[in-house]
Amino acid sequence: MSSSIDAIATHAAHRPSALAVHDLESGGRWSYAALDRDVDRVARWLIAELGPASGERVAAIARNSAWLLILHLACVRAGAIHVPLNWRLAQAEIAQLIDDARPALLFHDSVFAQHGGDVRSMDLLALERVALELGEGPALAARRGADEASTILYTSGTSGRPKGVVVTEANAYWGCANFIAGNDVTVRSVFLADMPMFHTAGLFAAVRVPLQAGAAVLISQGFDPERTLARIADPALGVTHYFSVPQMAQRLWQQPGFDPAMLRGLTVYAMGGAPNPAAQIERFVRAGVRMSDGFGMSETGSSFGMPSTDPDLLIAKAGSCGLPYLSLRARIVDEQGRDVGVGERGELWLSGPSVTPGYWNQPALTAAAFSDGWFRTGDIALRDADGFFFLVDRKKDMFISGGENVYPAEVEAVLAEIETIAEAAVIGVADAKWGEVGHAYVIPAPGVELSERAVLDHCRGRMAAFKVPARIFLVDAIPRTSSGKVQKHILRLSTAR
Repeated sequence: MSSSIDAIATHAAHRPSALAVHDLESGGRWSYAALDRDVDRVARWLIAELGPASGERVAAIARNSAWLLILHLACVRAGAIHVPLNWRLAQAEIAQLIDDARPALLFHDSVFAQHGGDVRSMDLLALERVALELGEGPALAARRGADEASTILYTSGTSGRPKGVVVTEANAYWGCANFIAGNDVTVRSVFLADMPMFHTAGLFAAVRVPLQAGAAVLISQGFDPERTLARIADPALGVTHYFSVPQMAQRLWQQPGFDPAMLRGLTVYAMGGAPNPAAQIERFVRAGVRMSDGFGMSETGSSFGMPSTDPDLLIAKAGSCGLPYLSLRARIVDEQGRDVGVGERGELWLSGPSVTPGYWNQPALTAAAFSDGWFRTGDIALRDADGFFFLVDRKKDMFISGGENVYPAEVEAVLAEIETIAEAAVIGVADAKWGEVGHAYVIPAPGVELSERAVLDHCRGRMAAFKVPARIFLVDAIPRTSSGKVQKHILRLSTAR
């Protein structure tokens, strides 16, 4: 793919009056023609501000809004590189990312005006004035090749060191095409997007996917269980697709007054971003909700998904991330890079046009992430006899107890079966007798009594003795990244103290 495909311009030409974007906070609505017009005007303004040289970085730190999306699309059209920043980070952490990306411009909303430092900063809403004042002009063609960087996504940092993942427009196109093909997305689909747009799921799976398909996206400023349920259930909004991480689904289920009927109108409730316990999938599917688990990364885009929303299949394969999407090739290999057999565990390697070319300003890290053209995900996986893939755990999180490999995600899945547990995370810690043992951090469900003995009794009945945690800690919170992944390096630090 040598040149970028501009889906907005294409749909504006063929379906100009169709709804593209509805900003649920401001009430603003954009048809494809109106979206194309505003993207074009902001892109021409960016070119005038940044000069003809392509590749300048344009950062943004703002909650979800239509104008944040318009900025992203305008950067793509203008040949700039969009850098959405995680507004949940501390100011010092944001400064580190800004220093790495070195943006020429930084856009913010009213909440984050103080985060720009020495970088030239502007209020995001100023773009509305730009679009009004600039007026019509000659339509712009894409100014960068499809294989050049268009977005830098800084990973959430489960290891504590954020990395800038380079996303090209070819990566974006194929990642979105994968999701579209695997999740019954049509021009009649309506997506509710309240995952943050600094995350690959929030920007691509929830927003770029419907726009590539010619569908509509309803942009929410953020997730709120009560409000999200009301919006999904509202026939006037007509939501057909919703994407969330497992912790968000759990909060919907636990919301006072929750009725599964509120989610039964969804064509697909897509799940990803973190391990989704089989028990949770079964709970939703048996209640009539078409919850479909999948897998993707900032580095690979949408990569796996269930091939059907048939309830029997979803329950039979609960815990699986499904099959590789159409553009992805997948291998599971041992420590020597040799393919393993059915049911055997190894590291998941991926290859295809949605896979990143590498990390921003980190050539050594990029080189280490690839082997003969295959991206090494760092995830331990297995494939069953039907070809379905199951993610076992992160390679770095596995520990060895008494000579046996223990995968914390397996233990966490057993803990998730206990309805009096809201969240759980397991890590391996040093032990004089066994080498390493598991410590489980557990958040009790609201309003319930939970004992360490009851948890251990459940575990002993469901897994081998060497997998049963040596300690259970009842806690109020578990540190997570913005995408829902547990920050186990923080738990390890707390244990070390």
